[in-house]
Amino acid sequence: MTGRRQQIPIAQPLLGAEEQEAVAQVIASGQLAQGPRVAEFERAFADYVGTKHAVAVSSGTAALVVALQAHGIGPGDEVVTTPFSFVATATSIIACGARPVFADVDPFDLNLDPEQVERVLSPRTKAVLPVHLYGHPARITELAELCDSYGLALIEDAAQAHGAEHAGRRVGSFGTGCFSFYPTKNMTTGEGGMITTDDDEVAARARQIRDHGQERRYLHTRLGLNWRMTDLAAAIGLVQLRKLDAWNERRAQNAEFLAERLEGVQLPAVRPGDRHVFHQFTVRVGRERDALVERLRDEGIGAAVHYPLPLHRQPIIRELGFGDGSFPVAEAAAESVLSLPVHPALQEEDLERIAETVNRLIG
Repeated sequence: MTGRRQQIPIAQPLLGAEEQEAVAQVIASGQLAQGPRVAEFERAFADYVGTKHAVAVSSGTAALVVALQAHGIGPGDEVVTTPFSFVATATSIIACGARPVFADVDPFDLNLDPEQVERVLSPRTKAVLPVHLYGHPARITELAELCDSYGLALIEDAAQAHGAEHAGRRVGSFGTGCFSFYPTKNMTTGEGGMITTDDDEVAARARQIRDHGQERRYLHTRLGLNWRMTDLAAAIGLVQLRKLDAWNERRAQNAEFLAERLEGVQLPAVRPGDRHVFHQFTVRVGRERDALVERLRDEGIGAAVHYPLPLHRQPIIRELGFGDGSFPVAEAAAESVLSLPVHPALQEEDLERIAETVNRLIG
C-alpha cells in the first residue's frame, strides 16, 4: 500500500542452497513420492524428539487425523481439547466422527488447564488433546498422569512446538505427538507433518492409515487415505532439522530482546524449567487491540492475532452447543492477544523498530 514502510513479516521461512541441493538430488533420483528420504527423515525426527517411532504425513492436520484414528477414535467418542487454538485441532476430531469437548485454558500460558480437563471427562471420553500453544509446553506431565489415571490416550498437538521441552523431555514424547511443517513453523518442508510415538501398535496403524489402510500392497485392512509425505518434502525437512536448534535459540534471543524493551503490554510467560521455542511472540494488550494491529501494519510491522475467535465460537462448531461465556479465559485471550515478529531472520534493527513502534503506538 502506498505510504507504508517496508514490511517486517510475522513469519519468514528460511530456505537456501542446502535445501535446493537436497531437492535437486531427489529430482535426479527419480524417486519423488514416499521413499528413502521419508524413511531417513522419520528416523532423524524420532531421534530428535526422543521416541521409538516417527511417521511422516502430508500435513499437520493429517498428523492429527491419522493419530486419532490410530488410537481408535471414532463415532460416539469424545476428545477433550482446548478452545483456544487453530481450527484444525477441533475439526480433526470431527473428521474422525468424534466430538470435541472443550476445557478452558490456564491464564498463565493459555494452554489447556488440567483441572478444567478433569471436570469435563465422561464415560465417552477416549483421549485428551492439548496444544503446546505458541511453542510453550502445556502442563504435559500433569495431563499425562491424568490420562494414565483414566485410561485415556494423550495426543499432543505440537504443531507450533518443534524442540520445546518440559521436564527435560521434548514435547511429542509424552504421548502421541503431532507436528506441522507448514512454511510459518519453526522448521518447514513446504507442507508436511509428523506423528511421534513409543507405541509400536499406534505407529503400525498410523503407517497403514496414511497409505490407504494397506497392510501390504493391494491388501487394505483398515480405512485409510493418501496422507503420505513426498521425498521432496522429506529432503527439505532433513536439512531444516539440522538447523532447528540454532533457529530456536535465535527465536529465544529475539523474544528476550523484545521483552526487555516493550512497555504497556503483558509479556508471554515461561514456566520455570520449560523451554519455550517462540513459534509466536504473543503479548496481551487492552481493548483497542484490533486498532493497534492495523496501525502496526500501517507502520510496516507484521502483527497478527492468534486467534481472534475461540473455537467454540466458530460457526462450524457452534452447533455443538457451547455457548458464549463457557470458557472465560479463552474468550478473554481471544480479545487481547497480539503476535509480533520473532522469527530468526530478524536483524537487531528490525527488533528495535518493532519495540519502538509498539511502545509509541501504545503510549
